[in-house]
Amino acid sequence: MPRRFFKRYMPHPDRIKGNKSLRFLGALIHDSNLWHLNRHSVSRAMAIGLFWAMIPMPMQMLASALCAIPARANLPIAIGLVWLTNPLTMPPVFYCNYKVGAWLMDTPAMAMPEELTLAWVTQMLNTHWQPLYLGSLVMAIVFAVLGYSLTQAYWRWWVGRSWRRRQHSRR
Repeated sequence: MPRRFFKRYMPHPDRIKGNKSLRFLGALIHDSNLWHLNRHSVSRAMAIGLFWAMIPMPMQMLASALCAIPARANLPIAIGLVWLTNPLTMPPVFYCNYKVGAWLMDTPAMAMPEELTLAWVTQMLNTHWQPLYLGSLVMAIVFAVLGYSLTQAYWRWWVGRSWRRRQHSRR
């Protein structure tokens, strides 16, 4: 089952619960549903993690965790997916989001410079933040829906395949 795949890469819940930086969550983090690996909790975590990964803001992991807790989504998966936009992938991902936003707003998109500088990023954020955030929101929704749907479909396919294999081996 897909559960084995996810368990292989996930940290143990006790290790995460004992993390000093997560103490402010108190008893909320001790809900066992946040650590279960089932089709629903993993699908929700995929949607939440992919959504927050596409939003350009500081502390994406905290936003993802705060959404995963009431949604009863798998907490490690929701937080881990936020790292899809890491320091190496952020510039191209957010530039693509900006291009989508500029296209939706029907405004000319700013060209990507040959060399990224802090001054260029600051100037772009000051003058072109609307297309960036519109494109990011649209892409976040698209990726969240795709992540949820594809995880649900993959999980069902995997379980069906396992059932068929067991039936075949019993014959």
